[in-house]
Amino acid sequence: MHLSRRRLLYGSAGVAAVAAAGCSTGEKSAALTGFTGISMPTQTSDRWVFEGGVLEQQLKDAGYETILEYGDDDPEKQIKQIRGMIDRGVEFLIIGAIDNRSLGEVLATAKDQDVTIISYDRLILDTPDVDYYASFDNYEVGVLQAKHILDQLGADEPGAGPFNIELFSGSPDDSNSQYFFQGGLDTLERYTYSGTIQIPSEQTEQEPTSTLRWSGAIAMERMTELLEEYYSDGERRLHAVLAPYDGISRGVIYALEDFGLEPGTEEFPVVTGQDAEAISVQFIRDGQGQSQTVFKDTRDLAAVASGMVKSIVGGDKPQINDLGTYYNGFKFVPAYLLEPVSIDKDNWEEELVDSEYLTIEQVDEAEEPQEF
Repeated sequence: MHLSRRRLLYGSAGVAAVAAAGCSTGEKSAALTGFTGISMPTQTSDRWVFEGGVLEQQLKDAGYETILEYGDDDPEKQIKQIRGMIDRGVEFLIIGAIDNRSLGEVLATAKDQDVTIISYDRLILDTPDVDYYASFDNYEVGVLQAKHILDQLGADEPGAGPFNIELFSGSPDDSNSQYFFQGGLDTLERYTYSGTIQIPSEQTEQEPTSTLRWSGAIAMERMTELLEEYYSDGERRLHAVLAPYDGISRGVIYALEDFGLEPGTEEFPVVTGQDAEAISVQFIRDGQGQSQTVFKDTRDLAAVASGMVKSIVGGDKPQINDLGTYYNGFKFVPAYLLEPVSIDKDNWEEELVDSEYLTIEQVDEAEEPQEF
């Protein structure tokens, strides 16, 4: 069996020696056609289905051949799909990782074939072979969520509080989770020190608050456990839940409803979210429990990733605006970051409908995509 030098370095004690390896467009020896493999993580979230289609169309409009596949939340399936794309001769890989620590070996194979690798929204870790990262300012996402909670509770008003909050974080195998979570924690920190904000469960680290695969059902189960352990005596009220993603938010809401709390009433907690999924926008509009989400215009993100491909095919270097934030265990990955927008009942139509991201009909007709 042939093992390349990169393959020998990967997984050895000396891997740091290749930390700066491999993202020069000048090293391409043959004319590129733009043939791109698009590997998306799941079809249970509206955004990933939408983004896969947008990416594919943008690249096809540029005249490039594409392969689009979804890993269905199965890391091994995604690895197999990526390997198939490499075997078919793709020149570029755009990957929204399921388990961002599982791709080192298959990406080493891709790099042996001189494939350019773009980590899409979820930073791929523990490999020197990621060339670029396209995402949003993920720390700011958590800041926006926490600020919404503070604003809704009136935490800056004289004599405010104490308010009880519980925290949720995303999937532990998605590096974005730590940025969302840290942004929220840092924003809440001075309020917890002053006693304005309290966290009765004392679960403030990422591990106990994590939600594997961003599952709403897992979030619902954990929220039920928190309610039963810390709020069932009727002496303590839950004022807010910092939830990082719309699917998790809805799991939280369903648990709150089962606990006897009614959305739209003063007793119902503030619940945040992310991704502006149509069903969650419906919840926000209609006062069904979720009061905020974070909009990341994934059309723009897709344009950044497809633009990276177009630049390299054209002989140029991709546009980058961050070189020192996203360290993946081997190197700081050159990144282009977009700004997220907080969405609530006052601006959802302007930001989402007027921009043609969603239609009123899509919001009206939205149904729960997850199983609970």
